[in-house]
Amino acid sequence: MPLTHLPPPSSRPPRRRSRQIHVGSVPVGGDSPVSVQTMTTTATTDTDTDTTLRQMATATAAGCDINRVAVPSQDDADPLPRITARPPIPIIANIHFQPRYVFQAIDAGCAAVRVSPGNIMKFDDKVKEIAKAAQAACVPIRIGVNAGSLDERQLVKHGSATPQALVESALWECSLFEERCFTDLIAVKHHDPQTVTSAYRLLAAQCDYPLPLGVTEAGTPVQGSIKSAVAFGVLLSEGIGDTIRVSLSAPPAEQVKAGCQILQSLGLRPRQLEIVSCPGCGRLQVDIHRLAARVEAAFEGFPKPLRIAVMGCVVNGPDESRDADLGVSCGNGKGQIFRNGEVIRTVPEHRIVEAALLEEAQHLSP
Repeated sequence: MPLTHLPPPSSRPPRRRSRQIHVGSVPVGGDSPVSVQTMTTTATTDTDTDTTLRQMATATAAGCDINRVAVPSQDDADPLPRITARPPIPIIANIHFQPRYVFQAIDAGCAAVRVSPGNIMKFDDKVKEIAKAAQAACVPIRIGVNAGSLDERQLVKHGSATPQALVESALWECSLFEERCFTDLIAVKHHDPQTVTSAYRLLAAQCDYPLPLGVTEAGTPVQGSIKSAVAFGVLLSEGIGDTIRVSLSAPPAEQVKAGCQILQSLGLRPRQLEIVSCPGCGRLQVDIHRLAARVEAAFEGFPKPLRIAVMGCVVNGPDESRDADLGVSCGNGKGQIFRNGEVIRTVPEHRIVEAALLEEAQHLSP
């Protein structure tokens, strides 16, 4: 059986039982699939609205389920009706400074609102009104705590943004809404993966909120993806986490691709395209890095889930190629093509991608 279609490991512990909410059309928590979020890097002002919509469309095409936008000013709040009217996925409004933007976001049709915890004490006299408006519109409120927005009392008590400080701060902030009979999403983020895993374990044991996972300010694409994969891999393998965001210093679509890859690697999302390629060694008789990149580019957006093996020598290549849906093992200027474990043909090196792999992929069952 090709690896693409293998069932997920049976050793994974049960999913943490959380209440289920809906962010627009996307269920979060309960037994719903783990969703992928991102956040636009553009302003939502009138002059930037089209740019924001294009960025959302690119992220959606990459596999995004939920998109967030920043609303720090009135100029950002005013175009929200136009933004929520067009995207095919739900929009969360990140509200930072003024509680009146919460009401505007709800009226504009945002699927959820994230209240900046660093300002929640300033919102205290408005929490009852916010909870009432959100309840009436069935709009979840997301409470998110990280090292940069920790309650100052917790910093005094714990000395730094420890896991305990993050959790205590988050639960206190949620209690303000619980007093008004309204609760929904809660997150505790940090830039250190070990702090993130510890904090979410503590939080998961103390509440049944759906949990959005994130390593905040994770860094550049390579470093940030690794840090996020480490934290998410541990937590999701323990059944903790209901939606994820990979926070990279990279375009939103790249964040989404990294998130989808993490879920696919854990068996939590159907596999799409996966390239299995060797790192290279002195036995190579082909430019394996260039060949793997060509294969990846050629199959981007392919309508069937595929695992393609790209091997650069005849030592391990043939057997490793047989374990994929499609494979090629290179040597002496030629490529041996495999499909579902069977040798199909041998072609010249320059014909491997377009004339062989792409053609053979059409014969695979969906």
